Amino acid sequence: MDNQEILNRLTRRAFFSQSSAGLGTAALASLGMSNVSAAPNAASLQSATRVGGLPSLPDHAPKAQRAIYLFMSGAPSQMDMWDHKPAMADWYDKDLPESIRQGQRLTTMTSGQARFPIAPSIYKFAPYGRNQTMASELIPHMAGKVDDIALIKSMYTEAINHDPAITYICTGDQLPGKSSLGSWLSYGLGTENENLPAFMVMTASWTGRKEAQALYNRLWGSGFLPSKYQGVALRSTGDKVLYLSNPDGVDPSIRRRMLDSLARLNANTAAQLGDPETNARIAQYEMAFRMQTSVPELADISDEPQHVLDLYGPDVTKPGTFANCCLMSRRMAERGVRFTQIFHRGWDQHGQLPKDLPNQCRDVDQPSAGLLTDLRQRGMLDDTLVVWGGEFGRTIYCQGGLSKTNYGRDHHPKCFTVWMAGGGVKGGVVHGETDEFSYNITENPVHIRDLNATILNQMGIDHERFTYSFRGLDQRLTGVEESRVVSEILA
Repeated sequence: MDNQEILNRLTRRAFFSQSSAGLGTAALASLGMSNVSAAPNAASLQSATRVGGLPSLPDHAPKAQRAIYLFMSGAPSQMDMWDHKPAMADWYDKDLPESIRQGQRLTTMTSGQARFPIAPSIYKFAPYGRNQTMASELIPHMAGKVDDIALIKSMYTEAINHDPAITYICTGDQLPGKSSLGSWLSYGLGTENENLPAFMVMTASWTGRKEAQALYNRLWGSGFLPSKYQGVALRSTGDKVLYLSNPDGVDPSIRRRMLDSLARLNANTAAQLGDPETNARIAQYEMAFRMQTSVPELADISDEPQHVLDLYGPDVTKPGTFANCCLMSRRMAERGVRFTQIFHRGWDQHGQLPKDLPNQCRDVDQPSAGLLTDLRQRGMLDDTLVVWGGEFGRTIYCQGGLSKTNYGRDHHPKCFTVWMAGGGVKGGVVHGETDEFSYNITENPVHIRDLNATILNQMGIDHERFTYSFRGLDQRLTGVEESRVVSEILA
């Protein structure tokens, strides 16, 4: 075709057919996925029920078939939960030594302070498990699970403010525009249930600080990957997935006829223009139609026995709570959803930490432990990877005035704690160490790129070989800087 003929075919209907408007644009997509040539042994590693994904993946035997990421947005205070620093009791209200801070970057919220008074944790710690791992009284249920988890106390990042930090850990870059971890997994591995997306997201309610940081859909967006790989948000009220329900007066049979007619029109467009996105859109509409049945069934927990509900705590039957989201994540996992991410906000305790932190821990402690128990009882923990953590840590010194009943902590990217469980991760392991101020890493530093490389590795993907060509570059989730799989925590 010459240029004029191409322009003539860009009609108003063609424009809207290629735009982001309409049912199915929220990545209702595990169908129509583009493929590349298969590695020689890839087929033997794939699940027989898998839909979509690249035939070249997994490129080695996966330890985990699916993953659940519990993300504590706002940054939990590591020294109040997992990183026990008893020597700080003797440093109460003394200034953080410059030999410890070493001129490291501060946020504008504390850079102007005349003093940096140390605020030791006011919470009691005790040893748990076969290796006597120290855990806080704030997390009694997870303390009882230390033999099931690998505790990484030496995580670090370069980002010091929330938006670039959470974008960094979720997408591999501090700048917006890159593809999220879940989108990479959806693109590479597909789903094991053609009636549900490969990547689903939930935002849980919280009871801590209400002035929480905003969550943008780029955190589960597809970036430069096709839009069908972005996460599908499951809502706690109204339609579980936006635009999924039929309009008033449109029953399933009418919707079926509409989709059949639309598919024929789109097929004609695909034949004329050769745009692969048109065929992908047909598949998305079909999946949306199937989700009208599969999503309500997924969200209906009336078939869960009481002893299972009790694992997650008293809030499990309240839609939108962290407990309910954890139960939903298990239901998604057993139905073949590849990657589920739960965001729990309110961890940004610049003030009122003694009031807000216990509330946050109550939200997540029993549900997190209950999820691990539930997965193990069903024989799913061995091949389900569970990750818990935030975007950075918090300072040992106090923000503002110091009192034992009202104080806060500032952002701290130099060290924080993450735990992992299941999916080939060794239980009862503590990896990495920090100094007595929980300020600098002294052993086995783990960058957030290393964390993402490890997640991919457990899912059967070599992070260095897993690329997508965009703007002349082979893009990777872990970027071009050095990163490694944290093999020390793997079984």
